[in-house]
Amino acid sequence: MSPSKSGSTVFAGIGASAGVALGRAYTLDRSRLSFPKYRLPNDDETAREQMRLKTALELSDLQLSEIKAKVAQTEGPEHALILDAHRLMLKDPMLVEEARRLIDEERINAEWAIRRVVKKLKTAFEDIEDDYFRERRADIEFVGDRVVRNLMGHVVDLDPEQGDSIPAGCVVVAHDLSPADATVLMRKGQVAGFVTDVGGQTSHMAIVARAREIPGVVGAGRASELIKRGDLVAIDGQTGQVVVNPTDEQIHQFQEAMRRNLVAEQAMLRIRDLPTVSADQVHLALLGNLEFMEQVPSLLAHGAEGIGLYRTEFLFLERDTPPTEEEHYLAYRSVLEQMGSRPVTIRTLDLGADKVPRGPGARKREREPNPALGLRAVRYCLKNRDVFMAQLCGVLRASVYGNLRVMFPMISGLTELREARAVLERAREELTRQGVPFAPKIPVGIMVETPAAAMAADKLAAECDFFSIGTNDLIQYSMAIDRQNREVAYLYRPLHISILRQIEFTVKAAHAAQIPVAMCGEMAGDPMYTLVLLGLELDALSMVASQIPLVKRIVRNATAEDGRKLLEQMYKLNTAEEIERLVHQEMKARFGDVLG
Repeated sequence: MSPSKSGSTVFAGIGASAGVALGRAYTLDRSRLSFPKYRLPNDDETAREQMRLKTALELSDLQLSEIKAKVAQTEGPEHALILDAHRLMLKDPMLVEEARRLIDEERINAEWAIRRVVKKLKTAFEDIEDDYFRERRADIEFVGDRVVRNLMGHVVDLDPEQGDSIPAGCVVVAHDLSPADATVLMRKGQVAGFVTDVGGQTSHMAIVARAREIPGVVGAGRASELIKRGDLVAIDGQTGQVVVNPTDEQIHQFQEAMRRNLVAEQAMLRIRDLPTVSADQVHLALLGNLEFMEQVPSLLAHGAEGIGLYRTEFLFLERDTPPTEEEHYLAYRSVLEQMGSRPVTIRTLDLGADKVPRGPGARKREREPNPALGLRAVRYCLKNRDVFMAQLCGVLRASVYGNLRVMFPMISGLTELREARAVLERAREELTRQGVPFAPKIPVGIMVETPAAAMAADKLAAECDFFSIGTNDLIQYSMAIDRQNREVAYLYRPLHISILRQIEFTVKAAHAAQIPVAMCGEMAGDPMYTLVLLGLELDALSMVASQIPLVKRIVRNATAEDGRKLLEQMYKLNTAEEIERLVHQEMKARFGDVLG
């Protein structure tokens, strides 16, 4: 937080959902409760305290059950999953039995016992490297807070009807927002933006906001303490800037940014239904990345020609047991039906090491010293064949409802690919035996995201129907860096000569085998790289919905030959910094009017 010379106050947070918003603050008291701490004098009191805890747990479960039913009806089943996870936590021995033990053995009140257990569980998440799972600490906090509020007789959830009383165009400000809060606030579609003190880019609220294209800033420190209801608040969901009671000049700047964004969006969407064909008639398909089913309408609205990467991990997260075949089937069927004849590429489970299904009751696993290099993705699936079979059977059953493709992640060689295909064949045989229909021909591809796969691309292409290059991991493994480590973040260079050569080799190997090759890492959606990727002769790029129109505009105003000539110049340079400078200069010169 910093006061400006003009008297307005500026908070620096984390941009969680891109866009600019200006509106009056609507503050919600979602700060952590102060709770009583006292010792129990005798066994009668501990028995009564145990009964209080039991009642609060049952009431919490009932509340979540009711919210889940409303969420499933209005938002779709994927958003109900997080509420299932919260319900499971309420029954988990690591929470419940430990709290009961503290009440009995240390004779402390139930509120104090719950808070102590929650603190212990949150600490267990501290060492997890992945941002998504580290932020699941908030889910434990939400569950504990619910139980404590019920113990104290406080209001727990926003009343769904309260959403109607929230002023249209307001900016919601809170310490944190639970999944239940997100459901009430976002469903109404009238919130201009939101600001929270805590949270990260992979918090549930941030994910929902991005899907709904609502600007948001998280991690803004003491914003909820210092912003008063009715204050004028301007937020930039890209940079993370929050300005409270901005000056007339600042208001004008934000309004102008909102106007530019709207004009640019409208201009981009006008070409939504036009083909993504370069000026020299090269087609580069633009596909969408999907995490939650409610993102499908946005992908279609922005002109996605299909789904190039359907991340299925959300089905596995925060639960004690893996999803059933039926759950897989219903989730994939819903997406396929919405996408019609457009291709939908379902990536099989990409979890493992510290990225495993880990509700508090999950079996404790020995932490791997190098989780990014450990038991993850297809390796995890091949070691857990029953989990893999359930997913593949669900995929096959759903295949009759659309244009489905299946993709295996983290393949490093032919042996893994053949083993994964063997499990898929076993799933086919099982469904055939049961008389369950599925599509006779389902394209099978792999993620090329390790140097081993890139360098063996010619061998792998002979046994694949398509490739998709995952640049996030390919760069991480090629450059020997931890993407989460800020100390080495400067080495994350998509235009490093070794990365370019691996992409080029992979594309040539795929085309020699007459199979298409896509890219679905962050590099694919960055418009600064579009001309380079056009020159590398990729067949498709997969990205988030909001990136599609700008990338399409660049493709339609460029030629593949321009891209190839740029590549020739790049290959003559010696360092990634020199290459980046050249590409940025070229893109600014050609597309400065749209790149900003």
